[in-house]
Amino acid sequence: MRTNTFAIIFLLFFASGCSIYHVNSVDTTEDYYPSKQTANDVVYLQTVDKPHRVIAQVIVNTERRKTISEVIGKMKREAAILGGDAITDIRTDASGAWKKLPAQALVGNGYIRANFTASVIVFTPEG
Repeated sequence: MRTNTFAIIFLLFFASGCSIYHVNSVDTTEDYYPSKQTANDVVYLQTVDKPHRVIAQVIVNTERRKTISEVIGKMKREAAILGGDAITDIRTDASGAWKKLPAQALVGNGYIRANFTASVIVFTPEG
Protein backbone atom coordinates (compact mmCIF):
# COMPACT_ATOMS: atom_id res chain seq x y z
CA MET A 1 0.00 0.00 0.00
CA ARG A 2 2.79 2.41 0.91
CA THR A 3 4.60 1.71 -2.37
CA ASN A 4 1.41 2.41 -4.35
CA THR A 5 0.90 5.71 -2.58
CA PHE A 6 4.49 6.73 -3.28
CA ALA A 7 4.11 5.74 -6.94
CA ILE A 8 0.92 7.78 -7.32
CA ILE A 9 2.49 10.85 -5.72
CA PHE A 10 5.56 10.48 -7.97
CA LEU A 11 3.37 10.24 -11.08
CA LEU A 12 1.38 13.32 -10.05
CA PHE A 13 4.56 15.37 -9.64
CA PHE A 14 5.97 14.02 -12.89
CA ALA A 15 2.78 14.75 -14.85
CA SER A 16 2.36 18.23 -13.38
CA GLY A 17 5.62 19.34 -14.99
CA CYS A 18 4.48 18.32 -18.46
CA SER A 19 3.41 20.85 -21.02
CA ILE A 20 0.80 20.04 -23.61
CA TYR A 21 0.88 21.69 -27.00
CA HIS A 22 -1.78 21.12 -29.59
CA VAL A 23 -0.62 22.24 -33.04
CA ASN A 24 -3.09 22.48 -35.90
CA SER A 25 -3.00 24.06 -39.34
CA VAL A 26 -5.55 25.06 -41.93
CA ASP A 27 -4.54 25.22 -45.60
CA THR A 28 -5.85 28.25 -47.46
CA THR A 29 -4.63 27.15 -50.89
CA GLU A 30 -4.78 24.04 -53.00
CA ASP A 31 -1.28 24.60 -54.40
CA TYR A 32 1.54 22.29 -53.32
CA TYR A 33 4.64 23.66 -51.64
CA PRO A 34 7.42 21.20 -50.77
CA SER A 35 8.33 20.88 -47.11
CA LYS A 36 11.42 22.60 -45.79
CA GLN A 37 14.32 20.55 -44.41
CA THR A 38 14.11 22.06 -40.91
CA ALA A 39 12.19 24.67 -38.97
CA ASN A 40 15.31 26.85 -39.25
CA ASP A 41 14.40 27.38 -42.92
CA VAL A 42 11.30 29.32 -41.79
CA VAL A 43 11.59 32.84 -40.38
CA TYR A 44 9.30 34.93 -38.22
CA LEU A 45 8.55 38.39 -39.62
CA GLN A 46 6.55 41.05 -37.81
CA THR A 47 6.06 42.97 -41.03
CA VAL A 48 6.40 41.62 -44.55
CA ASP A 49 7.78 43.95 -47.20
CA LYS A 50 8.19 41.41 -50.02
CA PRO A 51 5.48 40.08 -52.33
CA HIS A 52 3.98 37.01 -50.69
CA ARG A 53 1.02 34.69 -50.57
CA VAL A 54 -0.70 33.28 -47.47
CA ILE A 55 -0.87 29.50 -47.79
CA ALA A 56 -2.08 28.46 -44.32
CA GLN A 57 -2.92 29.38 -40.78
CA VAL A 58 -1.10 27.66 -37.89
CA ILE A 59 -2.82 27.41 -34.52
CA VAL A 60 -0.93 26.44 -31.36
CA ASN A 61 -3.01 25.80 -28.26
CA THR A 62 -0.93 25.80 -25.09
CA GLU A 63 -0.71 27.17 -21.60
CA ARG A 64 -0.80 30.93 -21.43
CA ARG A 65 2.42 31.08 -19.43
CA LYS A 66 4.51 29.76 -22.35
CA THR A 67 6.92 32.27 -23.83
CA ILE A 68 6.31 33.51 -27.34
CA SER A 69 9.67 32.08 -28.45
CA GLU A 70 8.51 28.58 -27.47
CA VAL A 71 5.26 29.07 -29.38
CA ILE A 72 7.07 30.47 -32.43
CA GLY A 73 9.29 27.38 -32.47
CA LYS A 74 6.22 25.13 -32.70
CA MET A 75 4.69 27.36 -35.39
CA LYS A 76 7.89 27.35 -37.46
CA ARG A 77 8.02 23.56 -37.34
CA GLU A 78 4.47 23.28 -38.66
CA ALA A 79 5.11 25.97 -41.28
CA ALA A 80 8.18 24.04 -42.48
CA ILE A 81 6.02 20.95 -42.96
CA LEU A 82 3.56 23.04 -44.98
CA GLY A 83 6.35 24.47 -47.15
CA GLY A 84 6.13 28.05 -45.87
CA ASP A 85 8.96 30.55 -46.07
CA ALA A 86 7.86 32.58 -43.05
CA ILE A 87 5.23 33.07 -40.35
CA THR A 88 3.72 36.44 -39.58
CA ASP A 89 0.70 38.13 -38.02
CA ILE A 90 0.70 36.26 -34.69
CA ARG A 91 -2.50 36.67 -32.71
CA THR A 92 -3.56 35.22 -29.37
CA ASP A 93 -6.91 34.40 -27.85
CA ALA A 94 -8.14 32.44 -24.85
CA SER A 95 -9.78 29.14 -25.63
CA GLY A 96 -12.40 26.70 -24.48
CA ALA A 97 -14.57 27.03 -21.40
CA TRP A 98 -12.51 29.94 -20.08
CA LYS A 99 -14.19 32.25 -22.58
CA LYS A 100 -17.60 31.34 -21.19
CA LEU A 101 -17.03 32.14 -17.53
CA PRO A 102 -19.74 34.51 -16.28
CA ALA A 103 -17.44 36.97 -14.49
CA GLN A 104 -15.28 38.01 -17.47
CA ALA A 105 -14.47 41.42 -15.96
CA LEU A 106 -13.26 39.75 -12.76
CA VAL A 107 -11.34 36.92 -14.49
CA GLY A 108 -9.70 39.24 -17.03
CA ASN A 109 -6.46 37.61 -18.17
CA GLY A 110 -6.84 34.61 -15.87
CA TYR A 111 -7.15 32.18 -18.75
CA ILE A 112 -5.07 29.05 -18.37
CA ARG A 113 -4.83 28.11 -22.05
CA ALA A 114 -4.59 30.26 -25.15
CA ASN A 115 -4.64 29.88 -28.91
CA PHE A 116 -1.76 31.46 -30.80
CA THR A 117 -2.51 31.85 -34.52
CA ALA A 118 -0.10 32.89 -37.28
CA SER A 119 -0.24 33.18 -41.05
CA VAL A 120 2.12 30.96 -43.05
CA ILE A 121 3.42 32.70 -46.16
CA VAL A 122 5.54 31.94 -49.21
CA PHE A 123 7.39 34.63 -51.06
CA THR A 124 6.31 35.17 -54.66
CA PRO A 125 8.45 36.48 -57.50
CA GLU A 126 7.84 40.10 -58.40
CA GLY A 127 6.13 40.82 -61.64
